[in-house]
Amino acid sequence: MNTLADKSITVLASKVWFTKDMLYVLLRDGRELGVPLLWFPRLRKGSQEQLNNWRLIGNGIGIHWEDLDEDLSVSALF
Repeated sequence: MNTLADKSITVLASKVWFTKDMLYVLLRDGRELGVPLLWFPRLRKGSQEQLNNWRLIGNGIGIHWEDLDEDLSVSALF
């Protein structure tokens, strides 16, 4: 039997930015997460203007790119 309590931790985004090959997400707790754009074909093919047209969804649990029809769950990036 597991004696540790099952605690769900919600990670929330506050900012998104890109370099040539990476997607970065600033989390509300101050951590920064970087993942390769190679993982996300729609984002990889997007223009800088399309990439910069993002919005947070669900109070930061996800990120949405209207122009690219792409949604990412922040917790799935871990």
